Amino acid sequence: MNAIIISAVWGIVMMFSGLLTSNKSTVRYVAIGGIILLFIANLMDLGMGHPFFSIDTRRMLYFDTFPLVFNAIAYGCTLLYFLLSGRDIEQVGVNVAEYFALIFFVLCGVAIASSFNTLLMLFLGIEIISIPLYILTGSNKKNLKSTEASLKYFLMGSFSTGIMLLGITFLYGASSKGTFFIDEISLLGGPASPLFMAGLLLLLISMAFKVSAAPFHFWTPDVYDGAPTVFTSFMATIVKAAVFIAFIRLFFDSFGEIQARWQIFISIIIAATLFIGNLTAVFQQSVKRMLAYSSIAQAGFMLFAILTLNQIGRDGLLLYTAAYSVATIGIFAILVRMKDHSFEGFNGLAKHHPVLAATNTVFLLSLAGIPLTGGFFAKFYMLAAVVKTGQSLWLVIFAVLCAAVSIYYYFRVIQAMYFKDGEPQQIDSPVAFRVLLVIAALIILILGMFPQWLINTLEIPYI
Repeated sequence: MNAIIISAVWGIVMMFSGLLTSNKSTVRYVAIGGIILLFIANLMDLGMGHPFFSIDTRRMLYFDTFPLVFNAIAYGCTLLYFLLSGRDIEQVGVNVAEYFALIFFVLCGVAIASSFNTLLMLFLGIEIISIPLYILTGSNKKNLKSTEASLKYFLMGSFSTGIMLLGITFLYGASSKGTFFIDEISLLGGPASPLFMAGLLLLLISMAFKVSAAPFHFWTPDVYDGAPTVFTSFMATIVKAAVFIAFIRLFFDSFGEIQARWQIFISIIIAATLFIGNLTAVFQQSVKRMLAYSSIAQAGFMLFAILTLNQIGRDGLLLYTAAYSVATIGIFAILVRMKDHSFEGFNGLAKHHPVLAATNTVFLLSLAGIPLTGGFFAKFYMLAAVVKTGQSLWLVIFAVLCAAVSIYYYFRVIQAMYFKDGEPQQIDSPVAFRVLLVIAALIILILGMFPQWLINTLEIPYI
């Protein structure tokens, strides 16, 4: 409960900080202080085993260890994001305090989405996440692409929300007593009810849109490309991971008993997501747009946790969240400070900015799933979860082939940095920025060499 209350209150604090000071650096420091407070408060909840604020939520929110661990990862990654890209947020426009306020409101939605116990809280959590993102996407008023991306995101998001509400309505109607509690829907609705299955599929479609899974991914490249790069970093990491956590809670508690009935739909979505995401990323000429398509492919791997609903899958999802978020935030932190976002813009980067090139290489290797990086074991856990079930082994082989394809476009950037010559770019990279990038790269390597550390240290009891 700490996370929900403090993030909401600190969002209001950020709004008033914009009225009390015009110094953008001061606003940024207030935001960093807020995320540190949020991180510590969440750790207190995790260590104490109960919310610091004693509020009766009528079972609508359920604060077990699994969402609290995810929240700790999300807030830690957001702190890294603020430290690396806080100065770049200041460059987007004049409403800096409001940008940070919107991010804190998003984090409030993240905490709700990870802890919901009713479909009503799921809906509120997803919408509290989405609405601030519509504004952040269109925050660059001088760029027509930003406005276009915001409008497209809003229209598509509203459409998927309607689908979600219709699915919730069907599930409510399918229950014998009328309930929104996710741990009671399956038992009351019964696996054979057509109305129940219709509601399940509509929720699946809506949430597949939120995580940009194919064939509901068509909004992602334009929105990620049109949004300010610094906000694309946040959208593609913490926000996407939060929806996956909500995804796995919903399907485990509500639809786990009829897993055989919906597994085929998830399998088709995974295969399509991996294929489309990797294939289209190969032909991109902009690194930013390539990362947008690669995020679709990464979503395909994370969907394995939904397909299997076993312990290895949940382990892997937490590890994937940490490794993918840190790597992507690091890459975008470098990208946002470059004027040329094409592959040619990275030519000769290792010669002129060796620290940036070295850390960027670690991040790219992790996204590609190369051994000794966190991304390797994250993908390994996802595939191992499927192998353990003894089913859909064809999907494992297909995923490995798609991962091999991804190596090509990630290594294009590495090749440009180390094996091609280019004009030196003026990149603002102070010592503190480079140190933070090195720390982020070390986190990736530690997760790659000691993948069980994250799981065993926290001793996660599963939902």
